[in-house]
Amino acid sequence: MHQTINLRYRSYNKELLDGDDIPFEDIQRNMQEINTINASLGGHAITINGFRKLLSHRKKVHVCEIGCGDGNNLYQLYKWCKKNNVQFSCTGIDIKAECIEAAKKKYAIVNAVWLAQDYKTVKLTSKPDIIFSSLFCHHFSDKDLIEQLKFMQQNSTIGFFINDLQRNWFAYHSIKIITQLFSSSYLVKNDAPLSVARGFHKKEWINIFNKAGIKNYTIKWKWAFRYLIIFKHGK
Repeated sequence: MHQTINLRYRSYNKELLDGDDIPFEDIQRNMQEINTINASLGGHAITINGFRKLLSHRKKVHVCEIGCGDGNNLYQLYKWCKKNNVQFSCTGIDIKAECIEAAKKKYAIVNAVWLAQDYKTVKLTSKPDIIFSSLFCHHFSDKDLIEQLKFMQQNSTIGFFINDLQRNWFAYHSIKIITQLFSSSYLVKNDAPLSVARGFHKKEWINIFNKAGIKNYTIKWKWAFRYLIIFKHGK
């Protein structure tokens, strides 16, 4: 139940999606609806924005997404690169093997490597230029996030970016109403508002970055109730 949740503090209640016994057809429905929400509320545009800022004028890039789900974010970047004559290769990492299989079948991305692993156990043969995550960080504790930031910093050559949720009362109640009215996924109905409650305030991100010992980053608020965080090496 979310009625009595206190949005002054991050919720650490587990989302249903983080369980190990969810049927894949339910996960698939969840991903489809999240992709629709991302497209409708500007989530994809934020991801492309972060990517472009790190890409700059380069015409060749290897990008890695941790927590890639069914690969939709990487597909959006692939389409953008194809349109803009950028040579694109990518690595998608997700702990759920079913998501990786769905990505392989769903998106015909040239030069894509898909890994069904916990990102922490992955041994990258060469460092990607850019590492990113979208709607992934809020699944983790602050302690886990410190290690996640270090991973992205240490394994990227250009930098990394994060697209994730701002914890906000309007966003929380709005997404709760919208999903109750229009969603056909029990995962989305439960997890979408809880995801907002597990989201961040800017000062919390600053504290996490300080503890990770990482500088050279920017945090910008984006519609609808997101933060785009960009770290660049050697800035």
